[in-house]
Amino acid sequence: MKKIFFIGIGGIGISALARRYLARGWEVSGSDAAASEITRSLQKAGMRLFIKKTADLKIIAPDLVVYSLAVMRDHPELKQALRLGVKTMSYPQALGELTKKHNTIAVAGAHGKSTTAAMIGLMLAAAKMDPVVILGTKVKEFKNSNFRDGKSDLLVIEACEYAQAFLNYYPQISVVTNIEMDHIECYENEKKLMAAFEKFAGNMKTGGKLLICADDANAKKLGEAMQKKGTKVLYYSLAMPEAKILRKNLRIPGEHNVANALAALTVGRAIGVPDEIIFESLARYRGSWRRFDCRPAKIGDKKFTAVFDYGHHPTQIKLTMEAVRAKWPKKRIICLFQPHQAWRTYLLFDDFVKVFRSAPLDEVFITDIYQVAGRENAKIAKSVNSEKLVFEIGRGEVEYVPKKRIIARLKREIKGGEIVLIMGAGDIYDLSKYLTKRAKKI
Repeated sequence: MKKIFFIGIGGIGISALARRYLARGWEVSGSDAAASEITRSLQKAGMRLFIKKTADLKIIAPDLVVYSLAVMRDHPELKQALRLGVKTMSYPQALGELTKKHNTIAVAGAHGKSTTAAMIGLMLAAAKMDPVVILGTKVKEFKNSNFRDGKSDLLVIEACEYAQAFLNYYPQISVVTNIEMDHIECYENEKKLMAAFEKFAGNMKTGGKLLICADDANAKKLGEAMQKKGTKVLYYSLAMPEAKILRKNLRIPGEHNVANALAALTVGRAIGVPDEIIFESLARYRGSWRRFDCRPAKIGDKKFTAVFDYGHHPTQIKLTMEAVRAKWPKKRIICLFQPHQAWRTYLLFDDFVKVFRSAPLDEVFITDIYQVAGRENAKIAKSVNSEKLVFEIGRGEVEYVPKKRIIARLKREIKGGEIVLIMGAGDIYDLSKYLTKRAKKI
């Protein structure tokens, strides 16, 4: 039996890849700096994990070591692997090897990757095409997992532009939902970002198809550039008549999700899935983990609805707040937002100010910035904080709440029946344990 070891196995994407190797008969082990909902589920699946401690790779004797992009080059286990002569690959490199062997559908874009890829995976499963699906979120229909093991050669993945990871992938179909400066620490300007997306689009296998959202200016520009190079480009848009059907039938709210569904629809038609199956599968989609994830919640004796969302970029935040307001137009809505990464907050500061000044919600609480290990600039981290952000927003309904006082503040604010939107990609999600474990009977 072959052995594989994952460094940073608790990451949402790399953990899905670990499940794929386990499903294919490999002995899987790994390590992570902290225990989490994900690591606990991996242990239940039969993986041996080293949490907050260093594994001895000489004893484990892996044939391959795969490491997260969050892992620094001086990580003790990575240094061990290199010293022992074990083959090492980053997560994108390892996933890239799979794309070479499969008929791959890769979804790229600043926003909408997880939802679109999940929709495509569910649609292909409904069409009996039996795809392998590797996601950056968990899906209820996949037994609350970020992985689906299929027997066909179809593979559905997310293609993230962070650190140019998506340049490792070689798809047959590439979807670009939008192009916007998100991972600012990786790209100096929009020109370099566009160049990276053009390289990604150029990685498609012979006869590949590029699917572009025509509503996004940068994505449309990419499509036009690739058409000039002879690439087959298909466009989808909210102006399509099918958008009316999807608005009526989708379970998840928001125009951005209608656009995501249109992307899945276009993929389905491109590979011959009947419209009946496409629309039926999209109508059944119940949403993904930390993507407009609605749950009954309770604090003290006050019952309310909590909506957990991964959104941490100004555009995502704006779209999510609008979707919440559209879904509950007459409800009192409170938002709790945790900025993600000091560097990102600093560079997108003005955009955050603009979005929260016009937030269509009743109250907004902004808590302390989630610092991302290995990705912060110490000087910038000292120059920006949530208090400064709230001061600049200058709106009475927007308040700074230190992380340690969140529960106490919510207890004072919630009267019962509200909608509480909890947004951020950091550990703000840990609130779900406190707020929902007491609400199972609501």
